[in-house]
Amino acid sequence: MQQQRPLIGITTGDLNGIGIELIIKTFSDHRVLELCTPVIFASNKVINFYRKSIPETNFNYQSTKDFNRISHKQVNIFNCWEDEVAITPGQLTEAAGLYAVKSLTAATEALRDKKIQGLVTAPIHKKNTQSVSFNFTGHTPYLKHVFGVSDVLMLMAAEDLRVGLVTEHVPVSEIAKNITRDTIVSKLNILKDSLIKDFGIGKPKIAVLGLNPHAGDEGLIGKEEEEIIKPAIKEAKHNMLVFGPYSADAFFARGQQGKFDAVLAMYHDQGLIPFKSLSVGEGVNYTAGLPAVRTSPDHGTAFDIAGKNKADASSFIASIYTCIDIINNRSEYEENRKNPMKKVAPAILANAVDEKIEESEV
Repeated sequence: MQQQRPLIGITTGDLNGIGIELIIKTFSDHRVLELCTPVIFASNKVINFYRKSIPETNFNYQSTKDFNRISHKQVNIFNCWEDEVAITPGQLTEAAGLYAVKSLTAATEALRDKKIQGLVTAPIHKKNTQSVSFNFTGHTPYLKHVFGVSDVLMLMAAEDLRVGLVTEHVPVSEIAKNITRDTIVSKLNILKDSLIKDFGIGKPKIAVLGLNPHAGDEGLIGKEEEEIIKPAIKEAKHNMLVFGPYSADAFFARGQQGKFDAVLAMYHDQGLIPFKSLSVGEGVNYTAGLPAVRTSPDHGTAFDIAGKNKADASSFIASIYTCIDIINNRSEYEENRKNPMKKVAPAILANAVDEKIEESEV
């Protein structure tokens, strides 16, 4: 079935970071416009500022303040503000964070109201975005709040490599107390559902990493594996193929991630260090568990190269493609669910196959 080109909202990220440069570089390739209609939540002034710093760009746009006037033939700038904003690439300023939030809140409102079908967010900096009116540690908790869901999963994706996190942006000293049986089971359920609906994997296999070195060595190096993680895996086994806990250091070193459709890591660096090392700059951060689709590149604001025309747009481009793919996969999943007699994709059909995979085979 021919898919209609989706409207994809794009946020600016920190105005002094590399976000707008990535946007301009990405949509200078007009082939991307054959797959989606981009709507950038910004202002003409900030876009033009960075366009001057990229001399060989072929970036053109139309500006609007009305969704009824969106052009499906070119890039759209949805003007969220008319203010004069001081732009100082590479500097952490209050204004840059304030307008990053303005872009994000406007785009998220459009996503919630279904004026756009997907959202790709450029990087923000937590230091200058947090305030009384925006008290969130990042995009993921903010989107969870806006959409009113009980839990979400930060899921990193690059081709066949997918790594989810039990805990996200919490201090290392507080990780262990945030690892609970209920939290692990919740993340596993979100991960399983996302693999089926968003990635078209009919009967996904999931690996779970341990928290402690050597996955606790049977309780000799920490009790979390025995008391929390193993019971959570046992509970989750009732409705999914899940295995572990595996020792995090040996798991990726031995290439075991290739035997699974996704890996659930206990904390940020445990999952993201191997992910970023293996994804070679093309990783995507996806917020699983939302009723809408949101992706972002797997890097930060990169103040050290901001405004210097040095930013690599690979991860941002991958975020656009992943957003489109997930929108299409969800649409196909819903179509198959409504019409079960239709011929379904082999991956979806496999979900009905009754097979037992023993842990010793993994």
